[in-house]
Amino acid sequence: MGTPEFPHLGKHCSVGDCRQIDFLPFTCDRCNQVFCLQHRGYFNHQCPNANQNDVTVLICPLCAKGVRLVLGEDPNITWDLHVNTDCDPSNYQRVTKKRRCPVPGCKEVLSLSNSVRCRDCTEEHCLKHRFGPDHKCPGPRKPDSGFSFVGMFNKSQKGKSLQDRSSNSSSWWGSSLMNAVSNIRASAGSGMMKVNNATTQALQKAKGGTAESSSSGELVEQCVQCRARFSTVSALIEHAERSHQQSSRAGGKRVTIDVCPKCSKGFRDPVALVEHVERDH
Repeated sequence: MGTPEFPHLGKHCSVGDCRQIDFLPFTCDRCNQVFCLQHRGYFNHQCPNANQNDVTVLICPLCAKGVRLVLGEDPNITWDLHVNTDCDPSNYQRVTKKRRCPVPGCKEVLSLSNSVRCRDCTEEHCLKHRFGPDHKCPGPRKPDSGFSFVGMFNKSQKGKSLQDRSSNSSSWWGSSLMNAVSNIRASAGSGMMKVNNATTQALQKAKGGTAESSSSGELVEQCVQCRARFSTVSALIEHAERSHQQSSRAGGKRVTIDVCPKCSKGFRDPVALVEHVERDH
C-alpha cells in the first residue's frame, strides 16, 4: 500500500465487503474508522454511534418554548426541570398571537418591515392598505379647543351616519368647512331680516296712525327707531322714509367682519377665518 516515496499513502475501507483502497479516505467522527467515498455516511456503513448526534426538541404546550432532550437522560426528568424553572405561561400569547392587518378580509401578518402606522387614525396596517382610502380611515381626531367653531363642527357632524365617517380625511374637512360657512351666512342673513322687519313695522305704524296734532303744537308722534317726536303724522312718515329706510338699504351693502376668538384678527370671508383657525390655532 502506498509508494516507496509515500509508504503510508491511502487506506482501505473498513467495510468488510468493500475493502477498497482510497487515497483520500474519510474518518467517521462517531466510530473513528476509515471509509471510502461510497461508505462515508452513517447509514452506509451502519455506524453504531450515529444516534449520538441526534437532537430532539419538544415544544412546550404551556409556554411555546423548545425543550431539548439530553442524550442519555430520562425525558421525564428533563421535562420536570423545564416546568419548574423556565416555563412561563404568559409567553404563549406573545408567541402564538400574531399581529395582523385590521382591514376586514386582509390576513397579512404585520412585522417591522411590512407595517405602517397611519397618521390620522394611529393604527398599523400592511403595505397594501397603508393609505387612508385603502383602509377607510375615519380621519383625524376632533381637536379639544375652547373656541366656538368646534361646537359648530360638532353639530354639523352629529347627524352623519357611520358610512359618512368612513370617508377619507380630505372630504371630512371639506364638508365641515362648508357647513361652518353656511351657518355663519345664515346667521348674518337672519340679522339683516330682523332690521328690515323692524323698519317695515315702523313705517306701517306711522302710515296707519290717526292721531292729530293738538292746537297748541305739542309733539305727540314718536319714531320707534330713534325716539324722535313730531307734531304731525306726515312729518313722522317723511322722517321714517328719509332716514331709516335709506339706512336699512345701505346697511345691506355693508361688509361684515368676523373676528377670531383667539387672536382678535378680523376677516371678511368666513372661509378665511376657518382656515386661519385651523392653520394657526
